[in-house]
Amino acid sequence: MSDPPGSARHDPEEPGERWQRVEDPDDPRIEVFQGLRDHDLRQRRERPGGDRHGVFIAEGDLLLERGLAAGYTLLSVLVDGTRAKPLPAQVPAEVPVYAAGRAVVQRITGLGVHRGAIACFRRRPPPAASDLLATARRIVVLERVNNPNNVGLILRSVVGLGIDAALLDPSCADPLYRRSSRVAMGTVFDLPWSWLEALPDGLSAVRDAGFEVVALTPAAEAEPLTALTPPASAKVALLLGSEGHGLSGALLSIADRQVRIPMARGVDSLNVGVAAAIACYQLVVASPAN
Repeated sequence: MSDPPGSARHDPEEPGERWQRVEDPDDPRIEVFQGLRDHDLRQRRERPGGDRHGVFIAEGDLLLERGLAAGYTLLSVLVDGTRAKPLPAQVPAEVPVYAAGRAVVQRITGLGVHRGAIACFRRRPPPAASDLLATARRIVVLERVNNPNNVGLILRSVVGLGIDAALLDPSCADPLYRRSSRVAMGTVFDLPWSWLEALPDGLSAVRDAGFEVVALTPAAEAEPLTALTPPASAKVALLLGSEGHGLSGALLSIADRQVRIPMARGVDSLNVGVAAAIACYQLVVASPAN
């Protein structure tokens, strides 16, 4: 993992060296980490405009490293006070590290022990959707995907399978929400993504940028996914809907094409995260954007 631009690499310190001990679960120094098990609280705090506007939480050493490598500013780290492993070497020496006592760990995680690290990063504004549309050739557009796990699964596939960018309508879960980024293994930190205006109206910007709009649906009348073989010069936007409800009728009606993953043994559809991976793979291998 490369170091973030403009940062110096630090030698790992001994566990506990310069770490600040925290025994009181209500200590104001760790207020930003409170409520990790409270979905509504985390959503209010972590979404832009929330009462913790400007920050997001990432869990685990891997996400801590990937957040730093992507250039996000690390504000603080919370670790179990019994942790024996040094923090990743990329953590700047000036960043406060709070070593949590048992009562603090219990309050925050619901468990008596937590060997990993919980990091607080400063957000940065995502690029404008118009900027992504001007440079990308293969994108996914998400409508009403409000389950953070599904958002994380989709975006991990988007990154890993070579899709250029992702656009989400306002009803989708936040890609930087801690569960989304955890399921995505931190790959979302390097992904070009942005918010789109509410769909279906927001799709006009995608069309105006010259994209063919392809809706993924289990509908029997849709073309098999293998029929999706656009030329490398084409710009394609793959529409993905929520688990269960799928894409809205309004979006399906205005898509240029509808494609489906053929199913067997009476199964009507796949989890949207799994379906997204299959569709992204087909889109890339059928017409590599080179």
